[in-house]
Amino acid sequence: MTTQLPWGRISAAFHVPSPGAIWAVSIELPEPRSLWVDTAPAPDRAGRDLPAEADVVVIGAGIAGLTTAYGLARAGKSVVVLEAAQVASGVSGHTTAKLSAQHALKYATLTSRKGKPAATRYGRAQLEAIEWVARTSSELGIDCGFRRRDSFVYSTDSSQLGKLQQEADAAAGAGLPADFVEHVDLPITTVGAVRFVDQAQFHPRHWLLGLADHIERLGGHVVERVRARKLDERPSPTVHTDRGQVKARDVVVATHYPIFDRGLYWARLDITRDLVVAGVGEAPPGMYLDAVTHRSIRGHTEGDRHYVIVGGEHYRTGEPVDVEARYRRLAEAATTFGVTTATHRWSAHDMTTLDNVPYIGRYHPATHHVWVATGFGQWGMTGGTSAGLVLTELITGGDHPAANLYDPNRFDLKSSVTLAEDGAKVGKQYVAGYTRALTSTAGDLAPGTAKVSRRGADVVASYRGEDGQLREVSARCTHLGCVVAFNNAEKTWDCACHGSRFATDGSVIQGPATRPLPPA
Repeated sequence: MTTQLPWGRISAAFHVPSPGAIWAVSIELPEPRSLWVDTAPAPDRAGRDLPAEADVVVIGAGIAGLTTAYGLARAGKSVVVLEAAQVASGVSGHTTAKLSAQHALKYATLTSRKGKPAATRYGRAQLEAIEWVARTSSELGIDCGFRRRDSFVYSTDSSQLGKLQQEADAAAGAGLPADFVEHVDLPITTVGAVRFVDQAQFHPRHWLLGLADHIERLGGHVVERVRARKLDERPSPTVHTDRGQVKARDVVVATHYPIFDRGLYWARLDITRDLVVAGVGEAPPGMYLDAVTHRSIRGHTEGDRHYVIVGGEHYRTGEPVDVEARYRRLAEAATTFGVTTATHRWSAHDMTTLDNVPYIGRYHPATHHVWVATGFGQWGMTGGTSAGLVLTELITGGDHPAANLYDPNRFDLKSSVTLAEDGAKVGKQYVAGYTRALTSTAGDLAPGTAKVSRRGADVVASYRGEDGQLREVSARCTHLGCVVAFNNAEKTWDCACHGSRFATDGSVIQGPATRPLPPA
């Protein structure tokens, strides 16, 4: 059955199959590749010289790092940005790219836990981030596909109606452009939705590549393919890299998961991985999120192609789950919007703090010149931008209304409970990883498959490539020794304890690990 809706002719039922369901429509999945990375080629900055010193060294060329670097360069600081891969090729290039102050059902919980003033400061900081991107992209002439859109969190479950209404009241009470609506422009029957008007969406890599160009025009240096290995804080901050060292007055760690194990961030951040599928179709007019399943929907226009972007299916990074099956469920959901071919698929790495408010500020209590931005909880486009605005103020000697709220060194009783719960999760994953390895043997692996198994006193991660070549590395994560699990979609070894990810040759893809898995 089909129906004529404002954006085109699509199926009348928004089909969300359950795990193990038989697919009504089969869509072949492409190799993992981000739409944002694919449609925004970047200059190669790998051969750039590494300056010996600067006022500020920013580690990480994602949205938090580049926003901070631009703000500081504009304030007259000499800035060096160090990026282990390429600009916006990491988490910031693998997002659904919504610029919204609506962060799921955020404000009722935040008001209850921290009070209305805190919810108001948080909301205003997110709105400030949206307006800063709007204004700055216009001033700098960066064509990043910035488009105003209304944002909706909806549900088809009648038991969620009260929560939606409560959230709308709390968000409006915090000064946000929010209200409750009964209907949304989706081919489903909803019990209602929380609407935030005049939010936005954009192309994050076009935006960040443009920002990197302007940092360099202001005299800054953006250096790619350089990995920070060590940080000395005294006598003056010095970042040691695989290509030399850089001295600075201030260092900003904006690597998504903070490298350099100090501040106990590995114990204070929870890790999830979200999947995204995109294809050409007829997207609805707004941005949408299911309050229960966290299924995300938005559109994007690139040239004469109109994409539908469907995200969700999140799971704890490193859990031994069938990632391919989760991608297939997203592809099935995309068929509702006329998608017949998946052109892209990618995944995003997300960190959530103990109280669901980002850590932005001094890296640890004893430092005054090392700064951190992390824990954006699946909302890094506004969260990372807000981090850059806050850190620019703090490093230049100013203040920001949200600085105390974001303070990384805050702690309360509820956070201690969450910390204990997260510690239990990590302990469970640690034991489960070794248990699986000890009860498994490598055997013969077919091309494209992998296994973790015991070999004497060691645990070995074995992968046989499509070319038949067997690659074997230690299965012990080089961060704190947990056993990695295979991601059958991205073909990576992922750690469920703290989220480190490695290629099949053992090289580091994402931290907190900084050392590769050694050969077995």
